[in-house]
Amino acid sequence: MRLLVVGAGATGGYFGAKLALAGRDVTFLVRPGRAAVLRERGLRISGAGEDEHIDPRLLTAAELRDSPGAYGPWDMILLSVKATGLARAIDDIAPAVGPSTTILPVLNGIAHLDRLGARFGTASVLGGVALLATSVDARGDIGVLAPGAKLMLGDQRGGATGDGGSSAGRASELLAGAGFEVSVSENILAEMWNKWVFIATAGAVTCLMRGTVGDIAAVPGGTAWVKAVLAETAAVATAAGYPPTGQQRAATEKTLTQPDSSFAPSFYRDVTADRPTEVEHVFGDLIDRAAALAVATPFMDLATMNLRVYDRRRMNAHG
Repeated sequence: MRLLVVGAGATGGYFGAKLALAGRDVTFLVRPGRAAVLRERGLRISGAGEDEHIDPRLLTAAELRDSPGAYGPWDMILLSVKATGLARAIDDIAPAVGPSTTILPVLNGIAHLDRLGARFGTASVLGGVALLATSVDARGDIGVLAPGAKLMLGDQRGGATGDGGSSAGRASELLAGAGFEVSVSENILAEMWNKWVFIATAGAVTCLMRGTVGDIAAVPGGTAWVKAVLAETAAVATAAGYPPTGQQRAATEKTLTQPDSSFAPSFYRDVTADRPTEVEHVFGDLIDRAAALAVATPFMDLATMNLRVYDRRRMNAHG
């Protein structure tokens, strides 16, 4: 099976490199600037024991668009772009999608499922959750910030979809055995909502306070406030029909109130590095759903406005 990985950043680069090292047929669809870096330096992963390196097979959107017949449709597309690049990515992958192509997006939130389904058909799009801690450094290399990586996937309609004859089953077979955990969920939307609760809470508290989890836990009232923000996001998920389990909520609370923790999510790293954020896709969509469900989210409303102001000022400053 042929796999097209869209994006070779912290998420797509990690999973794609691992799959290539495991002997899978992997091509990366990347921007011209990223392609230039990867052609010169290769794709490198460090921070997880022995450093790993591949010379990736690369393709740009222009190359795919101008000569779609030279490549043909892919069996599977792993979509790992930021939400800010989703619209462009949807157009970019269109020539790569055939009637039997399975698309596995691993973005935060859930709004992308509707957009991909509208373009390519809901049956072609799996739900997916990526759990890993990685970043890209100034040289373009991928650094592993914490051990362990996992991909969860499943049919949006739910049910037992892990057999080899289903799209989720075929996808899991392609992804398995490459040095990271792969699982098929019977309720992938619940898993996506659980991660959404985690990433929205983590992003809100660290961006509003401009500090790590440990920084917030170290000040009076910090831990209680984090729990209050978590209560808001969990209430939205519950009203939507996807309540976090007690174990899931306890794990999120433990991670986000850990004393001396240096953890900060990608939202916080984007702000401190003067990069655009996924505020509309992750925060904005959440508070819109909360309003429709009559769930009050004053802290998340504040965090959303905070990052909207940040993104607007950044856009004006950078033109």
